[in-house]
Amino acid sequence: MRPSLERFARGPSGSRLVVGLVVDRRDWHARELIGALSARGIETVPVRLHQCSIVTRSNTGLHIDGFGEAVPDALVVRTMSGGTFEAVTLRLGVLHALSELGVTVWNDARAIERCVDKSMTSFLLSRAGIATPATWALESYEHARAIVERELAEGPLVLKPLFGSQGRGLMLIREPQDLPPIEQTAGRVFYLQRFIGAERREGYHDFRLLVVQGRVIAAMRRHSSHWITNIKRGARPVAAAVNDEMKTLALRAAAAVGANFVGVDIVYGTDERPVVLEVNSMPAWSGLQKVTSISIASVFADALAAELASRGARGAMA
Repeated sequence: MRPSLERFARGPSGSRLVVGLVVDRRDWHARELIGALSARGIETVPVRLHQCSIVTRSNTGLHIDGFGEAVPDALVVRTMSGGTFEAVTLRLGVLHALSELGVTVWNDARAIERCVDKSMTSFLLSRAGIATPATWALESYEHARAIVERELAEGPLVLKPLFGSQGRGLMLIREPQDLPPIEQTAGRVFYLQRFIGAERREGYHDFRLLVVQGRVIAAMRRHSSHWITNIKRGARPVAAAVNDEMKTLALRAAAAVGANFVGVDIVYGTDERPVVLEVNSMPAWSGLQKVTSISIASVFADALAAELASRGARGAMA
């Protein structure tokens, strides 16, 4: 039986709801969320996940940065800084533990794990019957080379880091020699994906749809002269009215990874059919906010407040 969350929740302002916000620094996104939650009467306490720990003799079995042995009413994971495999495993373990205690965690550790590992995202999308590029993830250089030589007859491939974001480390494989030589790939995992996208008169473009609690709340089209269309790599955001097919793809993708809040990247191929490229469990939205009239942080805060109210009502009835 899980312990009662009321025993351990810490409210610095009495009965006021308190949300822990996992951030590395108080950047624009953090300020937006803090302001939106505060406007709804919810206090926000910054949490540095690398300062949290599992302490089995504490009241909760945890020590949470900013809360001590207590726990927040909810935890929002805005960012997760890099670290060793052991360090990241421990941080995810803390998130798992909070969920076990009944804390609302957006996104929870399972969803983050499913999105951070791009190969698992691809597996889950494919298994759910969601249109996504053909993908191969493996450790053998010889096997990767054989796949490249075989599959290039059908068109280019993209070599991506298994863990990565904002378009860093992507390589377009048009010829077998584009695959890095074996001496440069020691210990590397090869995550290969069919390149989907076509250069049009205005360059390349794809779509980012933002999903909150089973609803597409905003979308943009990202234009770039380069095949990598991330905003951080110089792409230009443009407001986009997306069709029902794209919305359905985005919602199904969010459900496949079990996430409350995700950015879903969708691209149209030469056959004019949309496919899901990636699902980001810690999406930035500064570029998207520039081309949408709604306050994304406010929509997020409303959804989180509704979830906390719903959980409170369910707890009162139990």
